[in-house]
Amino acid sequence: MNTSNPSSTLASSGLPPGAVPRPRRTPAGAGTFLKWAAVAILAALVAAPLLVNERFFLTVAVMVLINAIAAASLHLIIRIGHVSLAHAAFMGLGAYASVLTVMKLGLPFGVGVIAAFLCPAALALAIGPLVLRLTGKYFVLVTFLFGEIVRMVFVEWKGLTGGGNGIFGVPPPSPAFLDPRAFYYLSLGFAVVIIGFIARILTSEIGRAMDSIREGERLAECSGVPVLRFKVLVFVLGCGLAGIAGALQGHFVRYIDPTSFSMIQSLNLVVMNVIGGMYTLVGPMIGTIFLVVLPELLRGYVELQRVFFGIILIVVMAFLPGGLADAGKRVATLAEKRFGARSRP
Repeated sequence: MNTSNPSSTLASSGLPPGAVPRPRRTPAGAGTFLKWAAVAILAALVAAPLLVNERFFLTVAVMVLINAIAAASLHLIIRIGHVSLAHAAFMGLGAYASVLTVMKLGLPFGVGVIAAFLCPAALALAIGPLVLRLTGKYFVLVTFLFGEIVRMVFVEWKGLTGGGNGIFGVPPPSPAFLDPRAFYYLSLGFAVVIIGFIARILTSEIGRAMDSIREGERLAECSGVPVLRFKVLVFVLGCGLAGIAGALQGHFVRYIDPTSFSMIQSLNLVVMNVIGGMYTLVGPMIGTIFLVVLPELLRGYVELQRVFFGIILIVVMAFLPGGLADAGKRVATLAEKRFGARSRP
């Protein structure tokens, strides 16, 4: 039986005697709003090529979708507390696996995509139990070295990868996908399925376990979470999905070489997550649009692009630690405080 004194409860809560505590308000229609917003965005993405049928626009849009898949797959690894600088290497493994499956073995594109997932996933499974025991800067350095090793394999294994010259004449998934509009819809389909799958993971019990591992591995392990096995599973899944992004890029550009999957691309994927927001899936989507579209807008200022990126990155990290995705939340909070203060007597 509860015999606590209501007045003491109010006093402990910091409210004056006689005051009635207000329950916290939760937006009842928040979930419905997000669903309708997602439907509206998807409808706009489907309709965009029908309204703007320009090759340049479609090419940039396809690259945004491919990079969104890669950034979202890296986001999975970031959510367990690791920042990988080898993610582009796994993209490259997927690209080479798909291209060689189609060109050397004569198998269809669908089999190439499966190979693009399985090859980097298998390698991630082999090295994951070792490298995932490391944390912080040690994990970053090891993945950087591993990415360089993979890149050198691409360069030196000339009989299979074409060496530094790469592989030319990569076929599209089918002749119909020579049209950029058709490839846009193919990339959009992959992006919706993969990003939707990642979103489902992050909002499930698995996602909550991932966040608990990031916040404190020992505490998560004491709570019954098999930390290392969980981290290996997420690492394998993230690298496999990165391979699919690499396969799409190879068959869209119709050319692959080691420089397309260097450390610079890995850094770009990390920056996409940092600028957009590292701990929300919306973040890498915003960062991808920012980092892919902005260079096209600044094409006439190639020498200043990195300077602009550096300034913007410093500003975001200094004033928006949660990334651009956090800007909307801050604006809403400030507006609520301002209008709340005006409405008080």
